[in-house]
Amino acid sequence: MTPTKIIAILCCLLTTGEAIAAEVKVRMFNAKDYGAVGDDKTDNTAAFSACLDKLIGAGGGRMFIPDGIYRGRIMIPSTKQWITVEVVGESEPTPVFGTIGAFPFPSNGTIIKCSSESGPAVISAQNTSEKLYMSFSGVYVVLRNLDVRTYNNPGIGGIDLQHAAQCRLENVFVNTDRYNVQASKPTHSTAGIITPACNNAALTILRNVTVTGYHTGILVNEHTDGDNINLASNINGLEFAFAHHASRFGRVGAQRCTRSVTVSGKHGFSIEQLDMEIAGKNQTDDNNKWQATDFNIYDQLNQGTGDINYWVVEGGVGAMETFTRQGGASIVARRIGTQPAVEKRNSQESQQDGNEQPVTRPESK
Repeated sequence: MTPTKIIAILCCLLTTGEAIAAEVKVRMFNAKDYGAVGDDKTDNTAAFSACLDKLIGAGGGRMFIPDGIYRGRIMIPSTKQWITVEVVGESEPTPVFGTIGAFPFPSNGTIIKCSSESGPAVISAQNTSEKLYMSFSGVYVVLRNLDVRTYNNPGIGGIDLQHAAQCRLENVFVNTDRYNVQASKPTHSTAGIITPACNNAALTILRNVTVTGYHTGILVNEHTDGDNINLASNINGLEFAFAHHASRFGRVGAQRCTRSVTVSGKHGFSIEQLDMEIAGKNQTDDNNKWQATDFNIYDQLNQGTGDINYWVVEGGVGAMETFTRQGGASIVARRIGTQPAVEKRNSQESQQDGNEQPVTRPESK
């Protein structure tokens, strides 16, 4: 190849790269350019909406929010078209949670904060006449590097995407602006996160997500795939709602949750590692005694079908074998390193009979 042709190819690649970069730049929307102010005082709801309207009008893109404390709500408009709407903060949040002590919340990062007593969640996908199908907007919502805050015993939710077609949450911390050990009992039945509802477009991804201080940490609808999830001081850590399709979780941490896993509708699911810490002796007081674990699994109507590998630690004591459940007849739970009792018995009987056929896991325990 001659030097002239090489130069021509390089020029072509450079031009193409510049065109792509220009396109990306056009689709980036800085919330500050639309009036957003991260001073912990200004209501930025209108500024966020103006930015999102422009973004959606351009066919999708990313709303970038620089570090700061932004009061107000982010309400993602509904649309009839498939479109990606990203809301991205400048810095990955610090997930503050624990089982003892008292720690102040940081003021650094991109913090979206709302103190309203009622109404939509701090971040929500709207449900209007502009729908893709059924009750769903055409938006694929991507939330990344965000600290979403309400207040102690919140009357509103953190993130509500039940009307979105699809979503991906990564590096997101939803909290009540209070270290979870000091959180009062949630009495408003609100959720830190609600995933797209049943019959959505089959893509719900959660990665590096922490929720503290809510009645329900994450309300899980169908097609949900989660990993590196931490739930601290919620009444229900994960709550599985009615779903046609199954959900999968990798590692889930549940600390000081009244119920680590709750099932409120028929749902098939698996949790590869459910690591729980229950409050130990003298680790609760009159304000937070509700954080003492009631049940590790609460499925009173036996609506769940699931597989769980679990580990339980008691504060101040260490690992323990105690595991509590209410219902959950079709949920097979095994302590890491052991077999479920029924499966173990079947395996022993098979060995005694000299039967080398593989053991079939029972449908219920």
